Amino acid sequence: MQQHLARRRALSRAATAALLSLALAATAHAADRVKVGFVSTLSGPSSALGIDIRDGFMLAVKLHGGKLGGLPAEVLVSDDQFKPDVGRQLFERDVKRDKVDFMTGVVFSNIMLAALPEAIDNNVIYISPNAAPSSIAGKDCNPLFFAASWPNDAYHEAAGVFANQRSLKSVYLLAPNYQAGKDSLSGFKRTFKGQVIGEGYTKLGQLDYAAELAEIRAAKPQAVYVFLPGGMGINFIKQFVGAGLGKDMMLLLPGFSADQDVISAVGAPMAGLFNTAHWSPDLDNPANRKFVAEFQKEYGRVPTLYASQGYDTALLIDAAVRDVKGHVEDRQAVRAALKAAHFDSVRGPFKFNNNQYPIQNYYVRTIGSDGKGGLVNKSFSEPILRAHGDAYAQQCPMK
Repeated sequence: MQQHLARRRALSRAATAALLSLALAATAHAADRVKVGFVSTLSGPSSALGIDIRDGFMLAVKLHGGKLGGLPAEVLVSDDQFKPDVGRQLFERDVKRDKVDFMTGVVFSNIMLAALPEAIDNNVIYISPNAAPSSIAGKDCNPLFFAASWPNDAYHEAAGVFANQRSLKSVYLLAPNYQAGKDSLSGFKRTFKGQVIGEGYTKLGQLDYAAELAEIRAAKPQAVYVFLPGGMGINFIKQFVGAGLGKDMMLLLPGFSADQDVISAVGAPMAGLFNTAHWSPDLDNPANRKFVAEFQKEYGRVPTLYASQGYDTALLIDAAVRDVKGHVEDRQAVRAALKAAHFDSVRGPFKFNNNQYPIQNYYVRTIGSDGKGGLVNKSFSEPILRAHGDAYAQQCPMK
């Protein structure tokens, strides 16, 4: 708790300093290249998420001829090993020794919150391709932090709305015990009108859910809603199905617990499950059609939400560098260019709120046949939430 409060105080102080630093950063000459520090979880049980973000990001760079905004791009890729202290050390190295222009890449909120002050304190903009915690969306928002993904609780707000539409009256909730897990269940409860008859928090990275499944069986809910990304979700779903609970209760998921990597690992039991997301591989817009085709061509697999977010993050940086004509040292101009978001997102309509978190659509997806003997996510309906922001922006003092 003391470490968490210290981080929040540090970020709050840094927000004030960052506004001054933005104004002082500009110099006269455009850069001859763009340096990006990319720190993500690239090893261990949750590595698929970081690998997908990296692959999406690097695909966008490749499709732009190895450039971002017309300048040669140097992307320094590092593995945080799923450890907050390692993430912080890598951020410190990238911003102090390697003098990067942007930082990005982190999957998990606890790692990002530990590492982010290193970027903020050194006047380096961090663009999150995933983690976007509520703790820095409101009064502790920061001009050097952009979320190119989604507010931590938005998927879950959409899931609560969908649960209402399905006339669910009782739900059991489960998530890991860290910031994103807490945000997820808060989001679901914000919109769900039925009764939450049980709520549990697991260890981050937990893979055995025998105790939790016993509690769920005893609670007898109509549905179970879980936020367990990566290997956590894969193991939970396998064990949930293996315990026979799917016969008695609906399993409702956020998109990242029902993404293509999870579908591939779990297989047939995923068919017919519903999940909520801001993106789907079948969204019908030119940017998404190109992304999905190029990703499959490059990597031989269907892209995930994480891959789409990595790709969009690179497109966002590309647009900002282009808009400032290569003057990446002018942090105030770069921030304005990022906030303008002059790029075609694979998710369709996209803009930033005053807190620099996205305003975007959210969809319900269902998992069905890809026509080739496999399973894939498909859009189930029109957006369940349109041009949806977050519950914290009004507390953010930025304009």
